[in-house]
Formats: sequence, C-alpha cells, structure tokens
Amino acid sequence: MEDEEAAAVLRAVGRQIKMWREAAGLKQAELGAAIGYGEEMVSSVERARRVPKPDFLDKADEVLNAGGKLSAMKEDVEKARYPKKVRDLAKLEDEAVELGAYDNHQINGLLQTPEYAQALYAMRRPAFTEDEIDRHVAARMARKAVFDRVPRALITFVQEETTLRRPVGGRMVLRQQLEHLLEAAKLRHVSIQVMPTDREDHAGMAGPFGVLKLQEGKTLGHFEGQLHNRVISDPREAQLLDMRYGMIRAQALSPRESLAFIEKVLGEET
Repeated sequence: MEDEEAAAVLRAVGRQIKMWREAAGLKQAELGAAIGYGEEMVSSVERARRVPKPDFLDKADEVLNAGGKLSAMKEDVEKARYPKKVRDLAKLEDEAVELGAYDNHQINGLLQTPEYAQALYAMRRPAFTEDEIDRHVAARMARKAVFDRVPRALITFVQEETTLRRPVGGRMVLRQQLEHLLEAAKLRHVSIQVMPTDREDHAGMAGPFGVLKLQEGKTLGHFEGQLHNRVISDPREAQLLDMRYGMIRAQALSPRESLAFIEKVLGEET
C-alpha cells in the first residue's frame, strides 16, 4: 500500500476475516470455495495484500455468520481502495464551490468514461497489474460524485483540441468519450470549452492544471505531472493560476461553439 492509513484499514479487515474464518473452522481454500474466490485471494486479503471487493465482504459475512460485521467494513475498505492522492483530491473537490481545469494531453479525469480511463492506465509504463488498473479506474470514477452533490458546484473545463482527436483506447472508445462530453455539457452547472490548435495566443502553454475555490473563499491550484500530484496552497501561486485559467477560458471557443466543435469531431469519427 502506498499510505499507512489505507494499509491500517486493510490489516484490520484482514484480521477480522481470519478471526471469523478460524472461528467457523474453515481453511482459506474452503472459505474461498464457499464465496466464489480462490484460496490465494483469501490469503492475500487476510494478509492485507489485496483489497477485498464489496461482494467478497458480503459473501464472507454470510458464510461466516458474522452478523453484518464484515459487510459493515465496505465503506472503509472502499476508501482504502483508492490511492491517497486521489482521496485527498476528492476531499477538496467535495468542499469546492467552483472547480476549473485545463487539459492539453488527455480528457480531464472527471470527464473520462471508464473505458477511456482503463485505456490510459493500461498504457502506463512500467506496466500496472490488472488489479492496479482496476483500482485506479474505480478511484477516478468515484470522483464523479462531485457532479451530483448538493449544493451544486460550478464545474468548468477547457480541453485542447488534440485531446478530442487522440484515439485513446481505439476509435470506438473515442466516439463514446466524445458522446459523453456532449452529455456532460448538458448539465447546467457544467461548462466545457475547446481550445483550437490554431490559436496564436494561448495562456496555457506551460501545461495542464486545475483551480479549486473553497466555501470560505480560499483558492487552491492543482497540478498533476509525470511523477507528482500536488495541491498548490500558496495564495500568490494559486492566484496566478486562477488568473491564467481565466485567460485560457477567454481565448478558447465559447461553450456553445465548443459543443458544435465536439459534434463536428464526433461526426468525423463515425
């Protein structure tokens, strides 16, 4: 595990499962067979090496007659499933009244379909395992809760034209992703703009970033690079990013023009 908080949760869950299993007089292979998982999976969960899925906990709870005690751990385990940097960012997004993001290399994570995100993580080098890919995709999809929470946050995006044309995951995945952008843009609290490649003036040439404005009026920046993901809390730096994002939005196509542009690109893909 990449952080002690998540590791502690998984160790506690593993101990509980082992305790209930031994009290029931079952071996790991026997429990696995009863709940539809292999012996190696049960062993890995008990040793906190694998994150149990909700289905694993529900079935183990039933088979071991734990009276809901194992099932009750699903919420904590689900949080531990996600990398710490994702949990921290999601917490800030949940507190924000306004979120903005400029992306020049891929569709923003909050706008990605599961298939698009899966393709992105599958092409990482060094290569992720299938479990790691599933974990990262699930974490990214969980962040989408920010679209549904009440009160609504104002959420804006500026996507570089290149991101609409790069066939991440293949042409079918790209078409589905473009369709998803059009659906997301219909939400009244969401705005998506496109930065055309032929723009001469461009305030975002230094790379992608995000801006979050919290309820108490504080502005934060967010930057995700090759190896680092960090929140920018210095007021002067955050103000600079906020100003730069405003300029990028002014230079990009308007939301209405952007939707027409995305529809045009989608038409070219069909």
